[in-house]
Amino acid sequence: MQAREYSIETKDLTRVFRVKRREARGEKREITALDRADLAVERGELFGVLGPNGAGKTTLIKILATLLSPTSGTARVAGVDVVANPWEVRRHIGMVSGGESSGYGLLTVEENLWMFSQFYGMRGADVRKRIKELLEVVGLADGAKTKIYHLSTGMRQKMNFARGFLTDPEILFLDEPTIGLDVQTARTLRAYIRKWMDDHPDRTILLTTHYMYEADELCDRVAIIDQGKVLACDTPAALKRDLQEEAVFRLKVEGDLDPEKLLRGIAGVHRFTHAARDGHAQLDLILADENVLLPVLSGIQGTGGRLVSLEKRAPTLEDVFIRLVGHGLNEGGDAGGASEPAP
Repeated sequence: MQAREYSIETKDLTRVFRVKRREARGEKREITALDRADLAVERGELFGVLGPNGAGKTTLIKILATLLSPTSGTARVAGVDVVANPWEVRRHIGMVSGGESSGYGLLTVEENLWMFSQFYGMRGADVRKRIKELLEVVGLADGAKTKIYHLSTGMRQKMNFARGFLTDPEILFLDEPTIGLDVQTARTLRAYIRKWMDDHPDRTILLTTHYMYEADELCDRVAIIDQGKVLACDTPAALKRDLQEEAVFRLKVEGDLDPEKLLRGIAGVHRFTHAARDGHAQLDLILADENVLLPVLSGIQGTGGRLVSLEKRAPTLEDVFIRLVGHGLNEGGDAGGASEPAP
């Protein structure tokens, strides 16, 4: 029986970086960015890798795009080993990287995209037409004649997005493609990503993001990754379904509150996060069942707190992440991009 071939497949993929210690001259310490990651992405799938900054998402994409070698393990893209034959891999892929400052500053947006199309052997009048269409999609049609060094960071990101889709690649890597963009533009680009996949059912996208709703909205399946480890992989619906036997609540409380001290001794509190919102303390709780809520409320009252609102919620991918790693995307030293306004 012939082995199944995936668009993207990794086995025990590991990447370790050695960095100098500040406190010891000449000595180095090891940082494991990817830790034996196993992934298998089907052809035609929009596959998400979800995790906070520093989780290993960008390292994964750089290895798959042949920009970085793994320390150990294997990775195959379009059936080709990324280490053994990187040039063949590059024939099949495209890439958009959030925050990337690509482009030749003396060239215009339109000239940069045309030059890139030539690298991929695109010819004919259709190239100019394709460039014009993509610039309209990303809202850069009026800036087509603008030189790159005059572009803002957000405008560069829009150009990078257009460049990634220009060649209609077989496999496209989107590394946080909407980071730093305004809400309306990000919404437009997500709609285009989904439409492109619908129009090209034989194409594959691997999307990394730390926006929970982005993964939920776009992805057929999602791998949740933290500290280089793949913690779970399934459809967003299936991941959330695993939490349905538990009870998820959001509380807003007025007054001084020490959530860790309050909840530490209450049995059945599986996970919680807390944050300041509009002058109140917001508690997101994952409880074994609804009965656990009563001692939580009694504890709040006992510390002099006042309950402002109480909401029982359907599980979200944020709740799944909290359940798996013990904290939300805005905690544990993560840079906060996950709190972009709701789409």
